[in-house]
Amino acid sequence: MTLSPVPDLQLVERSGQGERTLVLHPARSDRANPRPPEARLAEAMGLARALDLHIVEAHVAPVRTPRPATLFGQGRVEEIGGLCQDLEIALVVVDDALTPVQQRNLEKAWSAKVVDRTGLILEIFARRARTAEGKLQVELARLDYERSRLVRTWTHLERQRGGLGKTGGPGETQIELDRRLIGDRIAKLRRELTEVRRTRTLHRDARRRTPFPTVALVGYTNAGKSSLFNRLTEGGVLAKDMLFATLDPTVRTLRLPDGRPGVLSDTVGFISDLPHELVEAFRATLEEVQEADVILHVRDIAAPETEAERSDVEQVLTELGLGEDDARQVIEVWNKIDLLPAEDREWIEARARRAGQGGGRLAVPVSAVTGEGCEALLQLLASLVDRAPEIEAVFAPSDGEALAWLYRNGRVMRRETLDDGAVHVSVRLEDQALGRFERLFPQARLQQAAE
Repeated sequence: MTLSPVPDLQLVERSGQGERTLVLHPARSDRANPRPPEARLAEAMGLARALDLHIVEAHVAPVRTPRPATLFGQGRVEEIGGLCQDLEIALVVVDDALTPVQQRNLEKAWSAKVVDRTGLILEIFARRARTAEGKLQVELARLDYERSRLVRTWTHLERQRGGLGKTGGPGETQIELDRRLIGDRIAKLRRELTEVRRTRTLHRDARRRTPFPTVALVGYTNAGKSSLFNRLTEGGVLAKDMLFATLDPTVRTLRLPDGRPGVLSDTVGFISDLPHELVEAFRATLEEVQEADVILHVRDIAAPETEAERSDVEQVLTELGLGEDDARQVIEVWNKIDLLPAEDREWIEARARRAGQGGGRLAVPVSAVTGEGCEALLQLLASLVDRAPEIEAVFAPSDGEALAWLYRNGRVMRRETLDDGAVHVSVRLEDQALGRFERLFPQARLQQAAE
């Protein structure tokens, strides 16, 4: 039987070297999505490139009625199978969540390994994790995913049990053993991650005892979070035009314009249809976002799908308990304005000036590459976190240690040297810092500054 051409199986790319891979995006009619299928396919290809796969071809494959056994219809399965044979495909990436039965049936039909979207993202995370915590979280997510993939295929894996020279019924099968071992390993990982969470909580408690505000970066993967992080902190974090170029969270000191230090944390990037296993496993890491004073939502404002990406990030934030009604301040950072045409850039900057009116979120257009807008972003951050009362104090010339402490831990607003050599300062101090100062320097005389 000769395969008839399928007109709506759209060729997108043919390139690369290495393991031969076919990327498919099932355009399902039963699922509404704000992105066009071609954009979803391009993102799936980006995920495949992140694993250095050789993309031989990539297609959008419409699915009118999802089949429980194979997702695709029989004709589509045969058509793709012929394509795999003609192109000697070794791996097929299906940009959707496949059930274990669907994955197994497609591998048999196509004589190639099949990886779904969840498996692809988990593999990227497994390669990119560097810290002990990140590796624990990725392993937990992968085991949660793989446990459901253990489907019974070979009856010869049964282990017989019996006694007194007689053979009893089938005992613990190999699959049952594997499931039990995976379950034991998952329980061990959860205990270890509980300890990680306890350690992170101690670190956050220690930071709360200092007067430093905390700022967290969130955003769609490849929106430029790491580039912005490096620009604001000189952190030296890997920044690359690749999906999930960085995975492990990083915390650095942020210097605000008034000299006050802050803490900036960079988190893992989000993506549409982020696997539930990853959201659960990385909950300890994402608690950095939950505890932040200010959240910077970094958006690639030059991307055609920027609004859809914004919606995806908002959905994950909602899963973390950070919805639109959250009391903390969320600022949208519209990154990559240097990539916009002049007329589009003017329109975006005008939109940013109007943002925040009527209770909406503030927006700041920036370019992490050129540094444009970053100073305005820092000024806005300083104004949002500067809620400390202003205190006045007079120090004798010999009180240099107390004055130096105020410069390190507060924001000195004004300083005046009096005729007798004493120094009069107005300083903003958080309540915790004020208490520490009074304990360290009980001889100092402080008073609330007049409004």
